[in-house]
Amino acid sequence: MLRKPHLPVALLPWMALLGMALLAPPVRAAAAPAPLPGISPAHRQEIEKFRAERLEGLKSPTGWLTLVGLFWLDEGENRLGSDPRGKVVFPAGKSPALAATLIRHGDQLTLKAEAGSGITVEGKPVTEMALQADATGKATVLELGPLSFFVIRRGDRLGLRVRDRESPALKEFAGLENFPIRPDWRTEARFEASVPPKKIPIANIVGIVEDQPSPGAVVFTHGGQTYRLDALANSDGTLFLVFGDQTNGHETYGAGRFLDTAAPKDGKVVVDFNQAYTPPCAFTRFATCPLPPAQNKLKTRVEAGEKNYRGGH
Repeated sequence: MLRKPHLPVALLPWMALLGMALLAPPVRAAAAPAPLPGISPAHRQEIEKFRAERLEGLKSPTGWLTLVGLFWLDEGENRLGSDPRGKVVFPAGKSPALAATLIRHGDQLTLKAEAGSGITVEGKPVTEMALQADATGKATVLELGPLSFFVIRRGDRLGLRVRDRESPALKEFAGLENFPIRPDWRTEARFEASVPPKKIPIANIVGIVEDQPSPGAVVFTHGGQTYRLDALANSDGTLFLVFGDQTNGHETYGAGRFLDTAAPKDGKVVVDFNQAYTPPCAFTRFATCPLPPAQNKLKTRVEAGEKNYRGGH
């Protein structure tokens, strides 16, 4: 008589578990979260081009990194030069102690250059000339060695803005950081035109409030929520958005970000927050950035576009 094979007692529990496993129904794997729609090659190329041009603009001789001064002008005489007692103080070693005197009578501005100062306009030496502010559409730009300077108007104030092609901020520029490209933050928004055209009050970082033309608002949906941003008008018909969101003061600049769009067409406009960018005030204390109006502060996190500049000033 054949004997049944003898199994060691220690193996019996393991055999029981194996049998239970063979009889149990198969376990289905948990469903993976749905991935975001893929980034199209055209969209990626568009954003990479935008970022490259953004870097090039910041590092250019007229980029925000070259600003080294902003001086609000007094009525009457304003002395310009490297003398720290003057009204407009140029960087040491890059100007005579007294290079010129800028005379203001209301909105009338006249520059009288000192003999041998080296100040030029479009390559021609300057002795005395009237100056145009940026509000006229084309400011008079004067040059002195690596310096350039021109008059800006903000509200009823006139100031002299100074650039230096050899500025420390430009030499120490640490580059930009961006969120990963997010296809879901590129959307076709509805454009609601203002009829009749209206103006909205916009405050800037130096405390001046001005009424700015607003051609309308962009209305878009993200994550099932609808959002609305009042737009400002660029001179070429495109839109300029000054907005805030819940990343401000954390991943992004505390005073909000900017975004440009194409001109609206057939009541629609593409809004791509992957092209949101940091205001110039993050790079220099000599800029006068507009701040987001209350209605443009989004109650959501826009994790797209440019992050805060960590170089600081």
